[in-house]
Amino acid sequence: MRAGRARAVAVATAAALALGTTACGAEVENPGDTGPTAAADDHYPVTITNCGEELTFDRAPERVVTNDVGITEIMFALGLWDRMAGYAMFADDRASSMDVEWAEGYERTEWLSRDRISLELIMEADADLVFAGWNYGFSEDRGLTPDGLAAKGVDSYLLTESCRGGEGTARGVMPPLEALYTDLEQLGILFDVEDRARELIERFRAEVAAAEEAAPTGEDRPRVFLYDDGRDKPLTSGAYAGPHDIITRAGGDHVMADLEDSWVTVGWETVVDRDPEVIVINNYGGTTAEEKEEFLKSYPPLANVSAIVHDRIFVLDYVDLVESPRNPAAVTALGEYLREVAGPE
Repeated sequence: MRAGRARAVAVATAAALALGTTACGAEVENPGDTGPTAAADDHYPVTITNCGEELTFDRAPERVVTNDVGITEIMFALGLWDRMAGYAMFADDRASSMDVEWAEGYERTEWLSRDRISLELIMEADADLVFAGWNYGFSEDRGLTPDGLAAKGVDSYLLTESCRGGEGTARGVMPPLEALYTDLEQLGILFDVEDRARELIERFRAEVAAAEEAAPTGEDRPRVFLYDDGRDKPLTSGAYAGPHDIITRAGGDHVMADLEDSWVTVGWETVVDRDPEVIVINNYGGTTAEEKEEFLKSYPPLANVSAIVHDRIFVLDYVDLVESPRNPAAVTALGEYLREVAGPE
């Protein structure tokens, strides 16, 4: 591998370029206008599968509340803002989320909270469905669960990335990009926008395939570690969080691929032992990407790690890394960087 200096990439711009000029409503005149009269009368009832459970709906939900930026943008990408009562999202996530082809959804949907969803917010919004996930709004510790909402007459759809596989609270039942495609497909059925869902899936698969075709191979594939945050112990991605597919499809070897969970905490000794050649920083939370990079470069146990020695640190935003319609563009952006640094040192 040759040394190279990473640059933070504006993946939103990459998304706009990589996905072309097709607008959110390219195949329909008004993609967001999917009101009660838009669906064919014979479409319902429909049965969809969510985290292994079959859910039957007599009609499309009309007052959906979403939690978090990636989940919200799945709805926007499908043109379903008119089916939403609103969304909960941290201010920083919204501020970095306006330069995408589905940004119209932010202007046409109510921003209900600058924090996570709560039972009070859901009930005040008169929601008929909540689209969230385990650790993406739903939590037994917080007392907000799909079962609890069902008792109050509110349906739920769980983000597939967050599905629990039956081993305690470990999350993940399929590869991360397949989780994205699954949610697009199932929500397409639920809201009778299957053509739009199919078009998105085909575009995303094609973009990822193009990145894979150009990706480094064999010994040129750099070892990559995802750093979310944490000083005593780092929070990172296992095999079932978005970064796993983003890294591997872009041409890297994910050093934590053996962890059968989504977002997990590991020890620094594990990071040192696996000696990543590239570190991807998740630009998220109260600590800036610059501060995270400064910490990594100054933390003594990492001094001899290849990524630090050769100054190979790459930044992606939170919305690029959690399950969202921005994942394919993140594969493209990271792939371009890995091709720059791949090869003999």
